[in-house]
Amino acid sequence: MTDIQDIFRKSNVAVVTGGASGIGLAAAKYFASLGMSVVIADLGGDRLAQAATALKAIAGEEHVLAVETDVASKEALEALERAVLQRFGRVHVLMNNAGIGPETSIFSAQAGWDAILGVNLLGVINGTRVFGPSMLAHGEPGVIINTGSKQGITTPPGNPAYNVSKAGVKVFTEALQHELRNTVGAKISAHLLIPGFVFTGLTKGERTEKPAGAWTPEQTVEFMVESLKQGDFYILCPDNDVARPVDERRMLWAAGDIVENRPPLSRWHADYADQFKAFLEKKD
Repeated sequence: MTDIQDIFRKSNVAVVTGGASGIGLAAAKYFASLGMSVVIADLGGDRLAQAATALKAIAGEEHVLAVETDVASKEALEALERAVLQRFGRVHVLMNNAGIGPETSIFSAQAGWDAILGVNLLGVINGTRVFGPSMLAHGEPGVIINTGSKQGITTPPGNPAYNVSKAGVKVFTEALQHELRNTVGAKISAHLLIPGFVFTGLTKGERTEKPAGAWTPEQTVEFMVESLKQGDFYILCPDNDVARPVDERRMLWAAGDIVENRPPLSRWHADYADQFKAFLEKKD
């Protein structure tokens, strides 16, 4: 197993999509603090410029590149890769992190579905497929980190397009890591980041102050780095409201819907409320 310190080190290059805010910006700042060259890709010119200014204050102007990029477009990602390779030569860390979450229902407008699947799922798939071959080819250790969600595992009611996109990220990243570890000579590994409740632009809504139950993006990145040091594939983040054992029970219950032949999403089914509560409180 490659030591993560051989990847997160001065002179190496990190690319972060969704890098202008939230977890992406926190990760970019962490990489910059190590002396890495950092590329952030996002939409929103002013926001991107502000993030780039903050990163340049950490790493120096020559080590920062900000490129406005619609990750839903494979052509835009290909243009991003060309710009990165022209500027820095190679990539060691790819963090496919860009994500959106407008509300959807099964029969809501097509535009919402297209937007979420384009950014959250195709952004990860195409980002990996565009950058991955050159990362493998340069022969140096590297990582691909894809940002998933607990909603892609327990798939709660409320926003099916988001759940589908994040479930797809999980399946894709599992397949990616399996292929990488069976590729002779590959020094790239893949990892699935599964954040908890993190106070970001995607989750804050009308709130201006972080709720007590939420983690900051910086806490999430710190946990991510420690998990990568341990070689974890599934980076299952807790938060101040939900400890890991609770997440584990919820995920086991979701898998049990199939094994036990329960109704889908039985955790939210009135007939199973008491049974789920007992399962959650069960001590193994």
